[in-house]
Amino acid sequence: MDKDTDIGGPQGRFPSTRHSVVEGVGSPDVQVRRHAFEALVGAYWKPVYKYLRIKWGEGNEDAKDLTQDFFALALEKGFFERYEPGRARFRTYLRTCLDGFVSNQRKAAKRLKRGGGTEMLSLDFEDAEGELRSCEIPDGRDMEQYFHREWLRHLFGLAVDALRSRCETNGKAVQFRLFERYDLEGPDAPERLTYAQLALESGLPVTQVTNHLAWVRRELRDILLEKLREVTGSDEEFHAEARLAFGVEPR
Repeated sequence: MDKDTDIGGPQGRFPSTRHSVVEGVGSPDVQVRRHAFEALVGAYWKPVYKYLRIKWGEGNEDAKDLTQDFFALALEKGFFERYEPGRARFRTYLRTCLDGFVSNQRKAAKRLKRGGGTEMLSLDFEDAEGELRSCEIPDGRDMEQYFHREWLRHLFGLAVDALRSRCETNGKAVQFRLFERYDLEGPDAPERLTYAQLALESGLPVTQVTNHLAWVRRELRDILLEKLREVTGSDEEFHAEARLAFGVEPR
């Protein structure tokens, strides 16, 4: 029988606490501050872009410019350094800052100009736009839920990329390919593979397929939780977000 594929798992455990990059943006160390800011951009830029396209009705190019300009201004003005964990979740704070930024931009009827001293971020907007075209677009009434869902989707994608790199580095390419075939490609297949079929396809015993998939899922869960911990503002927020995303209680 195929095993439970829930990422959290019935015995899901949380990794030891790591320093949050949300805290790092306020560090007196310039390198720590820069690394923290880049990590936050990496975790949040795609849901920001999609939110601008859906909530604010911005076109492709304007949404790209606004995404770049928002994070440039956040760095310049220290938006994220002013975050207070006790008042809201970080993703809610960021979205509030974004709404205020767009509102001010529209009132002023001007943009921060590209090339005018603003450092451009390397962001794959075409990938984000492709995802918009392939997904169901909300009607705009619950944009907070939409932003949260897209943020989690993006974090999952980042975690899968990190998992792929970890497997390649550690000689676990077979394990990742099994995971890719069953957990990533399988749900969209006309008929999902069974473990027995996957074993036959890969030339491995069913027990080994089962063990490999269990290992990869544990690795992915740990990577996801590491990334989630990095981009939340406090232990309380991390635990709450993990419960919401994975349905497991922290220990």
